[in-house]
Amino acid sequence: MNREQAQSSLAASAESLAESSTPRLNGGPPVPCPELLTEEEAVRYLRLDTITGLKNPTQTLARYRAAGMLRGTQVSKSVFYRRVELDRFLERLTNENPR
Repeated sequence: MNREQAQSSLAASAESLAESSTPRLNGGPPVPCPELLTEEEAVRYLRLDTITGLKNPTQTLARYRAAGMLRGTQVSKSVFYRRVELDRFLERLTNENPR
């Protein structure tokens, strides 16, 4: 493989990786993850909706906020979550309770 072919192959691999890591809704076109997530989006981002026995994931978010574990951002009458805050929350949980 010559240099030009290697560069072409590398570019194709990078493009494929970028495409596969972009979220898709219902198999549709790629949808970027917004920086500010609704409560429902935050529940899905943290995968709280997949935990068996958890009846109300939105209340779990509220409990995390009340305990000072997670910061929300109030805009008008709605609470939103910055993606960076959710990532920090997950990082803290991982460091405090590694499995």
